[in-house]
Amino acid sequence: MNQKTQSKPNNRTKKQLFDAFVEGEKIDRTLFRPILMHFAARFTGNTYGEFASDHQVLVNSNIQTMEHFDYDMVSLISDPYRETSAFGAPVTYLPEAVPRCEKLIVKSWDDVQNLQRPDVCKCTRTLDRIKGAELFQKKLQGTVPVVGWIEGPLAEACDLAGVSQMLMQLMMDPDFSNLLLDKCTQTAKDFAKAQIEAGCDVIGIGDAICSQIDPFTYDTFVKERHREIIAFIHSLGARTKLHICGDITHILPLLKEVETDILDLDYDVDISYARSVMGERTILMGNISPMVVQNSTAEEVERLSRELVAKYGNERFILSAGCEITVGTPHENLMAMRKGCF
Repeated sequence: MNQKTQSKPNNRTKKQLFDAFVEGEKIDRTLFRPILMHFAARFTGNTYGEFASDHQVLVNSNIQTMEHFDYDMVSLISDPYRETSAFGAPVTYLPEAVPRCEKLIVKSWDDVQNLQRPDVCKCTRTLDRIKGAELFQKKLQGTVPVVGWIEGPLAEACDLAGVSQMLMQLMMDPDFSNLLLDKCTQTAKDFAKAQIEAGCDVIGIGDAICSQIDPFTYDTFVKERHREIIAFIHSLGARTKLHICGDITHILPLLKEVETDILDLDYDVDISYARSVMGERTILMGNISPMVVQNSTAEEVERLSRELVAKYGNERFILSAGCEITVGTPHENLMAMRKGCF
């Protein structure tokens, strides 16, 4: 799809450029937004544990990497256990790894029934992310898009009950599954609302486990909840970015129905096929393999980036890796991706 009109290079802020792009304007370059967590922490001399536990570290790491690599959005993504902690699960920070949930707190029907709706503005880990949104706005003054983050309902249910247990419950106990998913959906909406009110322009929704379920299960248990969350976020004036790690080819026709603004594509999803299914409206984001970005030469990374931009840059497309940039990625390789946007 060719977007509305050809714009000329100007001095618009990253936020103004993003808004124009989302609204359908043809801008002068392809936007670039790698997913950075451990990489960003290491770049500023911090541990992953510091990045995940302290919004000041997270914000500083994002801003410094954005300024160095000149990407187009900052983000509050850090790990999957913000809401899990708010629900009452114990979470331990590790110096150089993703935080760890120490105990599954949903093991029975009674556990689901007794699960209380957390106050995301009072629970430590969710409040820390909300404070991060406020700090981004204080430091950036609305000049850069800020992407908040929530766990999707199935991902959060798996965080609370365990992946294997939850997938079994989807097959065996729809009452258990629906009640737990409803509670996760409500908290996702609460957390999204708090981040938007704190200054987020986009809310990322991470629901990686959805790539591991069949279309019937996604349609039965998740699709309408995704649509509900996305419509709620839109009603508050923010955009949405749906991130499902892995191969989502089999559920793309259903994902079209949830009406997200941006859909992340992992490296094993064919962008051309995704476009044919999703239509012209959805912004597609991706999708070089993070291991290719890490292990190739800078010249090869730039070539692959330019190939994607040449093929899809005139459509609604943002360049990224298929998932998170690894901590071991050479700095020159990430910079090569940025060079490939022009």
